[in-house]
Amino acid sequence: MRKVIERLLNLLAFLLTTDRPISADEIRSTVAGYDQSSDEAFRRMFERDKDLLRQMGIPLEWKATDAWEVEFGYVIPSDQYKMEDPGLTDEERTALWLAGQVVRVGGQPSGPEAVLKLGGAPMAGGGEPLAADLGLAADLLGTVFEAVSERRELRFSYRGRNRRLHPYGMLHQRGHWYVMGAEQTSEGAMRMYRVDRAEGFDVGEIAEVFERPAGFSTRDALSSVPWEAGPDDLTARVRFDSGVAWWAERQLPRTAEVSHEDDGSIVADVSVASMDAFIGWVLGFDAAAEILSPPELRDKLVDRVRGLV
Repeated sequence: MRKVIERLLNLLAFLLTTDRPISADEIRSTVAGYDQSSDEAFRRMFERDKDLLRQMGIPLEWKATDAWEVEFGYVIPSDQYKMEDPGLTDEERTALWLAGQVVRVGGQPSGPEAVLKLGGAPMAGGGEPLAADLGLAADLLGTVFEAVSERRELRFSYRGRNRRLHPYGMLHQRGHWYVMGAEQTSEGAMRMYRVDRAEGFDVGEIAEVFERPAGFSTRDALSSVPWEAGPDDLTARVRFDSGVAWWAERQLPRTAEVSHEDDGSIVADVSVASMDAFIGWVLGFDAAAEILSPPELRDKLVDRVRGLV
């Protein structure tokens, strides 16, 4: 099916770039996907593709290629295929462009093609991301939101363990959605989980089974560094070489305990709630940083470097 779609798009793009009827022979020799071994195979494929284009509402016409009507070819009349100019103002086109960029489903931003067909939009900024990427977990957000808004218990599996959460809120950070609240399987400790890494979400039947703490705010609970958000609970000891020690110390949270060595290096004890996020940060220092403990975190970093995880 993928090859059929690619071939149809190639055919459509080719016909839209010409202002004259194109013969079947020229299509066969020019458009990718029509390199058939026999004339009969090409004819059957081309007939199916023409029917598909017409079923999609694309006006494919058969017209003479010259004034004497000796040869004929295929053309898509621009006046029948292109939409009329809706007469949008610059402000309206900009608003549509922003709306298309604000929400990304499946991790992909909206392409510029639709806005260009409406007359384009003034350039705004340098192309940087503007807002939330719903990511591959977009279909799960409704379930999580229901539990948060109706104060229902949320049950799911995370890293092979069953979790029971009283969800206080949802937040978006660095391209991912998180749900945070009181973990019922660990004496009510505050926990934060990445939605797209959880499985088997199940919302409790009873509403209003918990109360949010007075003054609770997801913005205030947002971690200053990415590895402080997650279900893990360990203290990492990391050594940074003298050449990068100053930069590492600037990025470490205030809760980290840092000792300075005689050679200019530093050793830091850091609380880690997300091993994956912490390893990603440490790898940014290349060979100038070394995880000293705990062993499971060190082994996980080695596996990451080897491409095992």
